[in-house]
Amino acid sequence: MIGFIIAGLIIGALARLIKPGKQNLGLLATLLLGLAGSVIGGLIASFFHTGGIFELNILGFILAVIAAVLLIGVAESLSGRRNRSVRR
Repeated sequence: MIGFIIAGLIIGALARLIKPGKQNLGLLATLLLGLAGSVIGGLIASFFHTGGIFELNILGFILAVIAAVLLIGVAESLSGRRNRSVRR
């Protein structure tokens, strides 16, 4: 369980480094998006029979980082919409 949380933090941090621009996300949001990305990446990797969802493999890791980058983009767009609606 602790390893899964650490992996989520690493994946979330890597995704934030890869995603251009400044993200207004805290540590908790980075952790949650990294965890969600790792689950999505693990599911896709297990679909290709590279191992189980919670096994560490290179394809799952790469897919997890890609999924986390996409999730950060979605989170940014959702928070941007919320902020624009409040300003009006």
